[in-house]
Amino acid sequence: MGRLRLVRWSRLRNLARRAIAVAGLLSGVAGIVPAVAADDHPGRRIYAEKCASCHGERGERTGTNEARPLAGELSLNQLAKYIEKSMPEDDPESCIGEEAQQVAEYIYDAFYSPIARMRNNPPRMETARLTVAQYRNSLADLAASFLWQGEWDERRGLDGEYYNTNRRAFRRLKGQYLKIERVDPNIDFDFGSGSADTNLIPPDQYCVHWYGGLLAPDTGVYDFIIKTPNAGRFWVNHKFTDGAAGEYGGGDPLIDAVVKTGDTDEYRQSIFLVGGRVYPIQVEFNKSTAEKVGRFQLMWKRPQGEDEVIPGRYLSPNRFNETIIVETPFPPDDRSAGYERGVSVSREWTDAMTFAAVEFADEVMAKIYEFAGLSEENSSEHETRLRKFCEQFVERAFRRPLTEEVRTQFVDQQFESANDPFVATKRVMLLTLRSPRFLFPGIDSRNFDDYRMAEWLALALWDSIPDEELRQAAAKGELKTRDQLMAQAERMVRDERARLKVKSFFQSWINDSHYQFSKSSSLFPDFNSSIAADLRTSLHLLVDDIFWSEKSSFYELLTTTDCYLNDRMAKFYDVDIEIRKDFQRVPFEPANRSGILTHPYLLSGLAYHDSSSPIHRGVFLARSLVGRRLKPPPVAVDLEPADLHPDMTTRERVERQTSSPSCFGCHGIINPLGFPLESFDAVGRFRQMERGKVVNTHVVYVDHRGQEHPLNDARELAKFLADSRETHSAFVELLFQHVVKQPIQAFEPSLHAKLTDSFVDHELNMRQLLVTIAVDSALSARDHSGSSK
Repeated sequence: MGRLRLVRWSRLRNLARRAIAVAGLLSGVAGIVPAVAADDHPGRRIYAEKCASCHGERGERTGTNEARPLAGELSLNQLAKYIEKSMPEDDPESCIGEEAQQVAEYIYDAFYSPIARMRNNPPRMETARLTVAQYRNSLADLAASFLWQGEWDERRGLDGEYYNTNRRAFRRLKGQYLKIERVDPNIDFDFGSGSADTNLIPPDQYCVHWYGGLLAPDTGVYDFIIKTPNAGRFWVNHKFTDGAAGEYGGGDPLIDAVVKTGDTDEYRQSIFLVGGRVYPIQVEFNKSTAEKVGRFQLMWKRPQGEDEVIPGRYLSPNRFNETIIVETPFPPDDRSAGYERGVSVSREWTDAMTFAAVEFADEVMAKIYEFAGLSEENSSEHETRLRKFCEQFVERAFRRPLTEEVRTQFVDQQFESANDPFVATKRVMLLTLRSPRFLFPGIDSRNFDDYRMAEWLALALWDSIPDEELRQAAAKGELKTRDQLMAQAERMVRDERARLKVKSFFQSWINDSHYQFSKSSSLFPDFNSSIAADLRTSLHLLVDDIFWSEKSSFYELLTTTDCYLNDRMAKFYDVDIEIRKDFQRVPFEPANRSGILTHPYLLSGLAYHDSSSPIHRGVFLARSLVGRRLKPPPVAVDLEPADLHPDMTTRERVERQTSSPSCFGCHGIINPLGFPLESFDAVGRFRQMERGKVVNTHVVYVDHRGQEHPLNDARELAKFLADSRETHSAFVELLFQHVVKQPIQAFEPSLHAKLTDSFVDHELNMRQLLVTIAVDSALSARDHSGSSK
């Protein structure tokens, strides 16, 4: 009778699944099919008798014991096996067989499964302020909207002018002293006792001036370094000049190595830069007759990087204007949901925002003649021009045209109450930047109109404010249809700001802030911080190359057998390539490696100092690749040292330590994903043996549906993940969260599945997915806002 009842419940559950699927309510979790738990389900009675005293009536954690909320990633069959083996904790043998299956069904359908959790606690779209990145980018673009900007095109390197004198070459003397003009790929020269061209440039004295732009790939503090036994100066983010009035650079240089102190040949200074932006740079190098040799290097240390000559890929010979950068430190944004969100307004954040607004206003006022188009000769027009500047400033900051009410409050009243139009201008900026209309996007939108669309796209793709083209499109009513929005989004992803957003996504995706690169000097004597920095650059170059290629293939990201290597990496990993200092894309152990899963940056970062770590690697794959939500371990336990079990491999020690029932819920997912990577050691080198034993990489992975997948090695694992709907769905959700800063489940129920379907239909094109997420999230938000006008 019990078995018959179970069959009927299974049939009922299947019918319910089909009904809900037809209704379109499942697509928030692609590939997971829910069930409906009726109040008279036989498992409900068993749960009430044997489970509720610890786990609560609805699986909530009770306040009197340490039972965790009943939610997880096990399939229904796995959950039933776990209950039969381990529950209740005080009498595991009392719930087995059919009872274990029935209570598992009830728990799974009522509150355990992802669908049940969404049904019981549906996500909602949260009111959010600007994140720190969005705030800094918005201010930088707000200021830039009033100034000319240079063009970052395909040209690389710096514009070099070589003079046959060691004095500064004034413009009026260029014809006399300028002998060579060329574009240099970077600044790394050892002229020795000669010069760039001894026929044109005498070796005893000469000077070189380089001009152009520098792209900052990351946000943070940069060290810039000049190495020379001669003299030199360096400007960055300055007002560009070309030698008029006998001076180069704008104001004081960041590094002044003209007057030498002591015997040092190295000069270093730091500056904070916002990533994804191009800054004007100028460099001056002078060799005098008293100096025997001429050498000059321009280097940097990027955030989380090492000292290196600035690569040519970050340099442009074109001219660029300066960028206003807010350096005020902010408290970090909330990341508890797995992505940055502006959901908290603390006293620390409010203070930082105020200080940043003052810093920004001071910077603008120092250059207000340029920003507002003022002239010394026509002071009678100052107030008129400053009013116009302020109106445009407020309109661009609030991302929509000004109403009379807003113009009166934010502009007119400030000019009426101040005796000085310059004082009024600063007040307008401070009032604007502290207004919720600027800090909380969308809060001033009475309906989801074209200006709200422009604001949405700019935040989604640039973390910033709309540019002039977006503003004009909104003013013309050209941001209504999907085709119109797609055209704008496709234009916007070609901007360097979109590249930064993509890069920050992958940095968040691999979560490398907790990687371990300190390795045992006795086991890995040649592994050092320079190798670690090379590995990071190598991975970023590969991801960047694949993402911005024509196919932008997620499949290639997981399956390519290529890697970016320089001479130092090639030597360490014993790859036979033509030695070259800079990175080049080459085949890398194609019989053993596959995509980013086997990239040595991930493998070495997700390892201990003396051994691999299948747990760290498996957790990364579970969370970032297949989207499994892992609960924190009940007790934080480090893997037992290898010396305690000298006859055991790392896999054997992990299996031994995670075999208890309390570990099964998560390690049943983690271990099968981590073990195939055991053919790579703690620094990411391939191995076949460990402690005298053949490395065992065979596993059986159980997916969301409970289906088993035998996998033999890392390449089979990568191929399986590249083809898996589970992986595609997880990637869509993670990218969506990073772009939109909202949970995907808070939008229309079918959006997740629609985006995943589109991703697959477009052959896993990641750039196309980025565009589609920006557009379809905006349309979904508009269509469910109650207004589309």
